[in-house]
Amino acid sequence: MTATKQRPGWQPGRLRERREAHGLSLEAAGDQLRQVADRAELRVAANFQTLWGHESGTVYPGPHYRRAYCLMYQSTEPDLGFRLPLPGEEVALEAALPLPTPGTSPVVTEEAATTISRGLDKVTDGTQDRDATAGTVLKSRLVNAWRGRALADGTNKPVLVLVGGYAGSGKTEFARFLGDVSGWAFLDKDSLTRRLVERLLTSMGGEAHDRHSDLYLKEVRPLEYKCLMDTANDNIDCGISTILAAPFISELNDEAWMNRLTNRCRAKGVEVAAIWVRCDIDSMREYIEFRDAPRDEWKLTHWDEYVQGLKTDSSPPGVHLTIDNRLGAAISIADQTRDALRKILG
Repeated sequence: MTATKQRPGWQPGRLRERREAHGLSLEAAGDQLRQVADRAELRVAANFQTLWGHESGTVYPGPHYRRAYCLMYQSTEPDLGFRLPLPGEEVALEAALPLPTPGTSPVVTEEAATTISRGLDKVTDGTQDRDATAGTVLKSRLVNAWRGRALADGTNKPVLVLVGGYAGSGKTEFARFLGDVSGWAFLDKDSLTRRLVERLLTSMGGEAHDRHSDLYLKEVRPLEYKCLMDTANDNIDCGISTILAAPFISELNDEAWMNRLTNRCRAKGVEVAAIWVRCDIDSMREYIEFRDAPRDEWKLTHWDEYVQGLKTDSSPPGVHLTIDNRLGAAISIADQTRDALRKILG
């Protein structure tokens, strides 16, 4: 749970109104919330006291609770009174992804493809796209990967997708969602390299969870990213499309690096697409605090210094598609899309 503070747009009474409209007691709502959270792999206790705290306004729901509430009530964060809507964001209950009725297999496949396409369109920040055509092609390929047949361009070329963003932006969650939809391999930098990085830093006289010193930035980080890219190359050499989740801050801002990667991949018949997950400062801090990872200790201790280096109003120049996850909006839509697919497919 997140300590209570002034939250623009927070209307705790909305949760109680929605629960009572569904004819649920606090206990029944807690049971359903836990079931939803278990399916979505979200961490919530959902006991009577916690739900009452959310409804009475004494405790602001944390990230996983908000996502679970949105799934349970098939709604959006603004509609449930958690926050103000983003400019142009759909708020009404009808904005939640539709839940088509299952039909024959071809119909079910197309309903699922439509659901995925709508979800991707909802979270795309068109104001940041450097290459709208490439972004559209990537979304089309994701949908066609779901359909499980030849890609829209008539080829079966593998694709390497880089999903970047600042710490706590939601990049890993969104990359995992893309992997769920497409069936492409998903590699997270931290899962792949963290233990080796910690041991290497310690052996070199540094701190295991250091991610800010020259020792890490100059000696360890380049090796960390090389391990990630080498693993991705092993996949694409086998014709396996791969999604990578890592900050990619320096890389996506380095035109020469992107050109080298693109050229190397094209020589192998592999396409490259870069996604940036955009998020606001407060939401990133909230999620960093929530995940409570030792590697984030320096960021939180030196927060003002850390955020001075963040550019949250624009995407790096090497990006093909920008996902607008300010206030967690994109991850909420991803959750709804997953839940809709589960119901479509039984």
